[in-house]
Amino acid sequence: MIKKLSFIILLFTIATTSFAQNWGGGVDDEDLHFGFSFQYISAEYKILKNANWRDPYFDPFDGKQVTQPMKAISSPPSVGFGLGFVVNRRISENFDLRATPSLIFSDRVVRYEYEPAPVSTQQNPTFDAQSSFQTSIDKKVQATMFEIPVGIKIKSNRLNNFRAYWLGGAKYSMDIASKKKTFDEGEIPINKLLKNKRNYLSYETGIGFDLYFEYFKMSPELKLSYSMSDILQHDNTAFANPIDKTKLRHFTFSLFFE
Repeated sequence: MIKKLSFIILLFTIATTSFAQNWGGGVDDEDLHFGFSFQYISAEYKILKNANWRDPYFDPFDGKQVTQPMKAISSPPSVGFGLGFVVNRRISENFDLRATPSLIFSDRVVRYEYEPAPVSTQQNPTFDAQSSFQTSIDKKVQATMFEIPVGIKIKSNRLNNFRAYWLGGAKYSMDIASKKKTFDEGEIPINKLLKNKRNYLSYETGIGFDLYFEYFKMSPELKLSYSMSDILQHDNTAFANPIDKTKLRHFTFSLFFE
C-alpha cells in the first residue's frame, strides 16, 4: 500500500513540475527570433456586380451571342496551402512586431449561372455553336503568391505553458505564377480567362495561442485577410464585364513553430 501511494505521489510530483517548467527554449526572451509555418487556406471573392450584369454577352468582333442572360454569380470557397518564414521582433512582454513572408498556392473560383437557352435559339443566326449556351461555367484563377504580412502581435500574460494573442496588420501580395496561366490570346470568347491584378494590399486580423514545449513553442492561429481594393483585371470578356469589383477574402489556419 505504501509503495503504491509513494508511486502515485512521485507521478504527481513529476507531472506538476513538468507543467510548471518555463518551457519554450527561452524564445520569448530573445529580442529577435525566427521560425517557420505551415498554412491551410480557404479563398473566395466578394463580388460586386454591374447594373447590367444579367445581360447576355455578344462577341464584339462578329456579333454572335456567346452566353444566355445570367441568373447568378458566386464564388465557392477553394482550398490551398502555404509555407512561411517567421521574423519576430520583441517590443515588450506583451507586444511583438512580426513579419511572416510566405509562398502561397491557392486557386480561386467564380461560378457563372445562366438561363437555359430556348429551343428557338438554335435557329438564331447569331447563335455561337462553340459556346453551346452552357448553363453553368466555373472560371478558376490559378495563383502562386509571394506574400509579406507585417503586423503587431498583442499577447496575454503567460500562464504556465500557454498564452493567447491577437494580431493585426497589413499584407502585400505579388502573383509570381507563369504568364502561361493568364495567356488566352486567340481563344474563342467562351474560353477566355478571368484575370486578377498581380499586386495588391490586404488588411489582416487573427487570433492564436502560444503552446510551449521543452525546446520550442507551437502556435495554432486563425486569420482573416481582405483585399483593400478591387483586384479584378477588367477586360472586355463575358466573365469580366458583369463584375464591377472583386475583393479577395482569405481564411487561413496556420501552425507556427518558433
